[in-house]
Amino acid sequence: MPPIPTPPAVVAPSGLVTGSDGTTLASYDTTYYFDQLIDHNNPSLGTFSQRYWFSYEYYEPGGPIVLFTPGEVAADAENGAAVLLEHRFYGYSNPYGNLSVASLQVHTIQQAIDDLAYFAKTVSLPMPGGSSVKPTQAPWILTGGSYSGALTSFTVVNQPDVFYAAWASSAVVESIVDYWGYFDPIRVFMPQNCSNDVQAVINYIDTTFTFGTPAEINSIKTMFNMNLSHLDDFAGALRNNLWDWQSLQPDSGPDQQFFQFCDALEVKNGVSAPAQGWGLQHALQAWSSYWATTYYPGICGTLDAEDCLGSYDPTQSYYSDISIDNAGRSWEWIVCNYMGFLQDGAPLGYPTIVTRLVQPLYDERQCGYFFPEQFPVPTAPNVAATNLAYHGWFVNVDRLFFANGQRDPWREATVSANGTNFKSTPWQPIAEGDGFHTSDLIIRTARSTRPSRPCRRRGLRL
Repeated sequence: MPPIPTPPAVVAPSGLVTGSDGTTLASYDTTYYFDQLIDHNNPSLGTFSQRYWFSYEYYEPGGPIVLFTPGEVAADAENGAAVLLEHRFYGYSNPYGNLSVASLQVHTIQQAIDDLAYFAKTVSLPMPGGSSVKPTQAPWILTGGSYSGALTSFTVVNQPDVFYAAWASSAVVESIVDYWGYFDPIRVFMPQNCSNDVQAVINYIDTTFTFGTPAEINSIKTMFNMNLSHLDDFAGALRNNLWDWQSLQPDSGPDQQFFQFCDALEVKNGVSAPAQGWGLQHALQAWSSYWATTYYPGICGTLDAEDCLGSYDPTQSYYSDISIDNAGRSWEWIVCNYMGFLQDGAPLGYPTIVTRLVQPLYDERQCGYFFPEQFPVPTAPNVAATNLAYHGWFVNVDRLFFANGQRDPWREATVSANGTNFKSTPWQPIAEGDGFHTSDLIIRTARSTRPSRPCRRRGLRL
């Protein structure tokens, strides 16, 4: 499954916390519960328990309430209290006891927006005076990264009178069906020798799978030791090596999976390839060897290729598991219905580092496997309605700050996408650093690395 657009996971420190006045507070990992409406259009359906986490370690009277949805953010710079609210249908914040199509009818972008507004207006926060800091009594700042950054933008468009200001990091505000642009920042910013050799291998595989003889096709399958019956599954599986880019941050070291992949292709007898790479012959042999001996066992273990990487069996538990706490299924519902982001090869005539054999129909077919009652026939996500409702790239809201990174694979869905040329304004600043995905929200990189500091400083000035 393609990576979910979300900030990197962060483990909260354990143990008691001491407030700015010396008071002992609950630990960061203390879980609180809020009675959230199941359906904001029909309150008579009742409520469900929505989890949240909260700290007022740095809070001083008059300071803001920083609401994050969800991820990591610092409230210390503004003497604020920090709240992290779990999104409906993720983790254990579920209106119903399963993730069936019937249950997911209230898993919409609009319901998530309404959750944030209803929480802010009605919650009594667990701190002294916590019932007297509603948005009409104290400034609330909404913040999020990636999809939740988009949700931040969508919320201040849809609910303009609830939040005083908003911080949207790597916010994927423009919903796009054919999101081949995911791989373009990777192609540009990855080591160029690796980029050139990957392009050569992918072009060879696509050409062979399209025009080659059965013997030539089987030769590639043998090299990778991966026998998949559908050639688009085979070629599409190689995207996994490129998806590893999303886990990188400015302080990532050479031990990261993506760099190990490039080293396997580009370091020969202790010597690194020149910028043009070693060429097809070496790159194909090196990639297939690395895949067969190292990478495939790491992602699939003892599963055979069809069970691990095949996409044409609708009876696989991958598609039919409706148990809760399944972020992949919850996100797939948003993808298939509202946002798209189907990640495939670049158009003909444009360089590509992933296969063109995978096109949007490949993923739209799988939407029907995940949610057969919702999609009896392959259907494109209704991104036009989403962009119309929440303004996509063309958002224009007071005190909404966008922070983006040039190396972010989700950049082409943000207001910093190539060709958009949106201008930063005093009321809606746009800061773009040399970082990766949501780098400005990760405290260790935002404070200590050059690519992220300018974004953080501009956001805090707002």
